[in-house]
Amino acid sequence: MTTTKSSTKSDARENQGLALLFADDERSLQELMKLEIPRMGHRVTVCPDGLTAAAALELQNFDCILVDLDMPGLHGIEVIAKAKELSPDVEAIVLTGKSSLDTAIAALRHGAFDYLTKPCKLVEIEALLNRVQEKRQLTQKYRALKRRLERIEGTPRLVGNSLGMERVRALITKVAPTQSTVLILGETGTGKELVARAVHDQSSRADMPFVAVNCGALPETLIESELFGHRKGSFTGADEHRVGLFEVAHCGTIFLDEIGELPKAMQAKLLRVLENGEIRRVGENKPTMVDVRVVCATHRDLQEMVAESEFREDLVYRINTFEIYLPPLRERIDDIPELAAHLLSRLRSKGGVGPALTLDALEALKSHVWPGNVRELANAIEHATILCDSGPISADHLPAQLHRRQLIGAAAVRPGPVSLRDLEMQAIYQALERHGGSKPKAADELGISLKTLYNKLNAVSELEKSA
Repeated sequence: MTTTKSSTKSDARENQGLALLFADDERSLQELMKLEIPRMGHRVTVCPDGLTAAAALELQNFDCILVDLDMPGLHGIEVIAKAKELSPDVEAIVLTGKSSLDTAIAALRHGAFDYLTKPCKLVEIEALLNRVQEKRQLTQKYRALKRRLERIEGTPRLVGNSLGMERVRALITKVAPTQSTVLILGETGTGKELVARAVHDQSSRADMPFVAVNCGALPETLIESELFGHRKGSFTGADEHRVGLFEVAHCGTIFLDEIGELPKAMQAKLLRVLENGEIRRVGENKPTMVDVRVVCATHRDLQEMVAESEFREDLVYRINTFEIYLPPLRERIDDIPELAAHLLSRLRSKGGVGPALTLDALEALKSHVWPGNVRELANAIEHATILCDSGPISADHLPAQLHRRQLIGAAAVRPGPVSLRDLEMQAIYQALERHGGSKPKAADELGISLKTLYNKLNAVSELEKSA
């Protein structure tokens, strides 16, 4: 019963419409908006010029302003600037009789949500106001979810004081206040999304949405709809209008992880967004302007992909305005104790055990190659807390692959015969270490297939589990 009441209140808030300010010096439009905006479900304050609009903004909070560019007193862009100064969340729609991309871009740079060219239809105004309302609802839900996650897990942060991490922090501090596109390079599991979030959180967009997208996880047939949205009926299964992730991120940051997995056709469309801030929903002819900062990440060599015609060279130059390299865990071993303590504290906040680590456990963690980087470390810590009933975590509680290298190393130096398996595994781990944990490169050096390498690693793991 309580849930139903809460849901009803939430629905009522979402359906109450927008508080709208309309400013235009045409009297006929003023009278029309007084009648039609309430019929669309919104509340409207009508102003005949820019000065009156600025005065109204001082007296009342608005969700959206719909302003003409050329008005007596104050220009429309000045009214937008005033509105944004008083309330950064307010959305602005520009009316202009000058059908010019330059005019639209100028308005967008001053924070406009979109623009309409006069004469425009009421249905176009209603569609834009519906999009504003959708965006505001998504932004509110995002902020509520963000606050909830921060209460549960704490604010995401970069952990470690190694030289590599200090350099990463210094680069973030430099680039965050700008509007530059950022490319984060690093192996899988190093924490590239945390770097992207840090760039967002230290920017002027920190209070606006941060939208993370894994380009490799999106189905190729739906990726355009996911990123840019679609109109109802534009393709089979499009049963309703959909707002794309770029529109959800409007005025905020979109993080395109694994950008190297983006299909060539979508690379061209992303290039258009980066060049002029223009997206086009699937099934729509009219472009939509968005103000989004783009941060990309990849573990792949984009220049090598360009040479193999798998990635557009012009897109590389667009996304690589500023580059941040995130070092793998094996290059910052001294950060492991602090990282382990941080991961244990997160488990405690989730209701996990989270005991301390013994010296032999720390030694095992520091001697591992970490092909899976911080993500693998997090899994190892959680694995250990499950096995550890009480008392500190020892090396025996860690996953088998972490302490087997120490056992193999000991077997290699102890007197007496050494088994062929021990020698074989020693060669495998040495090859993995030389190639930074890369299994394909290690397999190539050893002259065995990747499948054989995985089989040998898994066989040792199963043997130790049964021991």
